[in-house]
Amino acid sequence: MDPKRSLGLGVSADDPAQRERILRYINLKLASMGLPYSDITDVTDIDIAHDLIENYKEKNRLLSTYLCPVDQRIQNFLERYLEDLKLDSTPELPKDTLILDRYGLARELSVPPDKNEFITDIISSYRVKQGVLNNPKNDRRTTKGSFHVAEGGLPVPFDKKSVPKQTFAILLEKSFSDAPDKLKILPFTSTQKEKANVFLSLLLRPIVVPEVPGYTPRKTMEVRFFAPGNLVSNLDFAESIFGNAGDPYLPEHDAALDPEHWTGHTGCVILAPHLTEVTKKEAGLPHVKYATDRQKAEGMCWESEEELYNDGSPFKLTARDESGVIVTLIADNYFGYTKKEVKTQIGYSANLLGLAEEEHAGGALAFPSFNLGTQFLPDTNMHFLHLEKDHRFGNFKAVLGDDFVEQKDGYGIDRNFNNIIYIPEDARIDLETQKAHWKLDGKKKSLRVLPDNIYVHPSGYKVRMEKHPASPAWRLVGTVAEGTFCHKPCTVSGGGKSEISKSISDAMTYGSVFIGDFKADMDKAEEIINYNYGERFKPEYRKTLKPGHTTRPLLSEERSLGSVIKLLSPSSNNTDEFNQWLAKIPLRVKALIFVVKRFYQPEWGKNWRDKFSVDIINSESGHVLKFENRELVGSYLKVGTDKNGSWVTNKL
Repeated sequence: MDPKRSLGLGVSADDPAQRERILRYINLKLASMGLPYSDITDVTDIDIAHDLIENYKEKNRLLSTYLCPVDQRIQNFLERYLEDLKLDSTPELPKDTLILDRYGLARELSVPPDKNEFITDIISSYRVKQGVLNNPKNDRRTTKGSFHVAEGGLPVPFDKKSVPKQTFAILLEKSFSDAPDKLKILPFTSTQKEKANVFLSLLLRPIVVPEVPGYTPRKTMEVRFFAPGNLVSNLDFAESIFGNAGDPYLPEHDAALDPEHWTGHTGCVILAPHLTEVTKKEAGLPHVKYATDRQKAEGMCWESEEELYNDGSPFKLTARDESGVIVTLIADNYFGYTKKEVKTQIGYSANLLGLAEEEHAGGALAFPSFNLGTQFLPDTNMHFLHLEKDHRFGNFKAVLGDDFVEQKDGYGIDRNFNNIIYIPEDARIDLETQKAHWKLDGKKKSLRVLPDNIYVHPSGYKVRMEKHPASPAWRLVGTVAEGTFCHKPCTVSGGGKSEISKSISDAMTYGSVFIGDFKADMDKAEEIINYNYGERFKPEYRKTLKPGHTTRPLLSEERSLGSVIKLLSPSSNNTDEFNQWLAKIPLRVKALIFVVKRFYQPEWGKNWRDKFSVDIINSESGHVLKFENRELVGSYLKVGTDKNGSWVTNKL
């Protein structure tokens, strides 16, 4: 697939010469169909090519009953699928559509060449520097009652509305025959006296199976779009995502001639927003007294002849079977339905093909980050003693090559991004002094730590300064080098795929740090801080520790805030007695200990209690914790609300 023709890659959107070529090409296409073309653009080509155009029109007239290969496959399915209805004639796909055979035509057709806007009751389009800004009437969807599936093919899921095959046939016919003339007006000619009323068509070849070298070639399905002229911007949206697959009449675009790269499946999407005006009776639905229980429950019957199908709300109706052809009518101009339907059809193809994962899968590559407080200690934050031997400063050069620029004091700077600083394996970062410290040939070296910089350890562990979102305080944040691939396969819409990759920052709130009885909680915190943690491990785990291993005090410089959190969390390596002791520690006391660790300075010694206080309110101790007479700000995660609407939060 040519990326220039399919996605417009490498083509300048604001190149006047390119736009002029597109306008002239559009005029030629309209003239060759006998439709009005723009009279304010250069029409020299049309005058010169008059006889050629007339010749083309005559050949089209002689081939007026011919369908391109992909359309013929869809038409064959419709005739086979609707055969048992014994219809006088099977609804037919239109043969005289304006084919969008290269990327960019739909965008230029979305707005008249002599204006920068096109506005109707269902779409507002505006020409802007980046292209065209579209604002459809419906800019969001609801899944409630909008997904309908025709009977007679694959089973209809119980969360979808079951539609009689007869109704599908009627609505399919009305999609084309009952489209209002005003809906078929091409925006490109909307300011002219003579306007082009036409249906548009587009061919897509979305990927179902990506290429796996040596195992499987890339495989695509074919999807045909049909839409009345007003909705050309919707097709612009579709081709901008999936690419334009060219003219379906050309043999090089016939999927059946390239079976190695075709899944064997064909899709069709027909945009028909006017179907919301069809009554249930016109759609062939039964009167309520003849309806089944399911039809009554799903509203697929009528009492009054004026009742509209689906109560006049937007919907999409799909017919498909195991043969591999799927046809969907979309009674809406919501752009999201267009994208979602193609993805649904990709999933349909993947399920029939096998050895491919359906579209409804997703996730994120997550790199956990940790609040390190005011210090980064490599042997604590990164379990330095267990790092591989190649996680040394000297290995930066071997891995990064010329992108690593070594400095004389024993650190490095990235050649392309000067805010990325490579630090030695023994470097420590202290936020209070805002410096990184290490030794080079036995001499102490240091480097100023700045907010916009990222400091990278030889293992790939990254450290940066970050301002607290709700207070003037700063902290060090560490991010691990190897992420976790969080994958959610084979789920449904609303199954939580995108949520995996979304930040929970919107669910965070910030407020005071609360304490119970100040003296009692401080006494308990002091007891826990001074506890002897050397005996917490089970004997079998203690054997795995290095000879001479000693437990660092909780407030030691050698133990980070993250290490303290781990220390006070239950572990299978701990004895049962120690885990039971941990379970008895109130959460507010744990939070207090973490605060003490966050702010602790070695020069305080054992007098850390003097730094914390609460106000006296009505002759009693308050409950808002203060550090050096300044109220602290805590982070809380909102997890829901109670029956009264109050937030339920957890302290982080």
